Amino acid sequence: MTIAVYHEHPDWFKPLFAELDRRDIAYERLDAGSHRFDPGAADAPWSLVVNRASPSAYLRGHAQATFHTLHWLRHLDRLNVPVVNGSVVYALELSKSSQLDLLQSLGLRFPRARAINNAAQAVAAARGLRFPVLVKANVGGSGAGIVRYDTPSALADAVAAGTVALGIDGTALVQESAPLRDGHITRVETLGGKYLYAINVYPAVGSFDLCPADACQTTSGVELVRGACAVDAPTSGLRVEGTTPPKHIIDEVERISRDANLDVGGIEYLVDDRDGKHYYYDINALSNFVADAPHVIGFDPFVRLVDYLEKRAGIAAEAGR
Repeated sequence: MTIAVYHEHPDWFKPLFAELDRRDIAYERLDAGSHRFDPGAADAPWSLVVNRASPSAYLRGHAQATFHTLHWLRHLDRLNVPVVNGSVVYALELSKSSQLDLLQSLGLRFPRARAINNAAQAVAAARGLRFPVLVKANVGGSGAGIVRYDTPSALADAVAAGTVALGIDGTALVQESAPLRDGHITRVETLGGKYLYAINVYPAVGSFDLCPADACQTTSGVELVRGACAVDAPTSGLRVEGTTPPKHIIDEVERISRDANLDVGGIEYLVDDRDGKHYYYDINALSNFVADAPHVIGFDPFVRLVDYLEKRAGIAAEAGR
């Protein structure tokens, strides 16, 4: 049987396809932006489905993929088709508020936030929070739908002007924006519930786009290999460096990954410069990995991902006999 790779972004997964091709693994590409399924089906033709759909699809004219993907993944659940990053974690990725609920259940810190479904609630939701605050779309991706307000009056003025947007599901967070210690966040990638690697990501001034596949330089200013970058990244100003978090953070990240049913993905945290404590703020099930990974972290994570996919597909095939 064949592995299905369900994806929407045209560039992020070229290294994945190249590694599958190198090993002569049979796979089928499924376009998340133009897809159909039969709810009455009794089976599916794949030994494994790899879900690489992105919540930021609407930025590329593919908003129709976002919730259709969730419906299809739940359909695959009924058919007992093994899925990498299935319906549970995909639903979690589509809700930043649900991600905070998970962190709260695990007793882990996150920047204080309130969820709203009407922009008129933003000012009241911000009361008691430390400014600046972010209004952050519940369904985001690639930094989309995040706006910073430095003062209560700036937020109130935006609400009055009708410029506060809540995103494609009409829901948003009003969340404290912490000053980043040393100017970076840390993204920890996991695979199969285990630590894979970590990078520090230094965003451009005023940007919330922290997509590691769009990184253009190391912190020393060395430009990453052009063929490894998903987009014309030198314009992004995003800089990255490999790092190794303390063991207690790795342990926490692995707990998050397991409780979220995250097969492969990135969990992001920041260190608040005001108190020196770390706060988690994003559970990302779309792991497109850092550009030019061998140069940044010393190995190619797509090789390990395909190792994992081969194992998962093999186990599924054995179970089906």
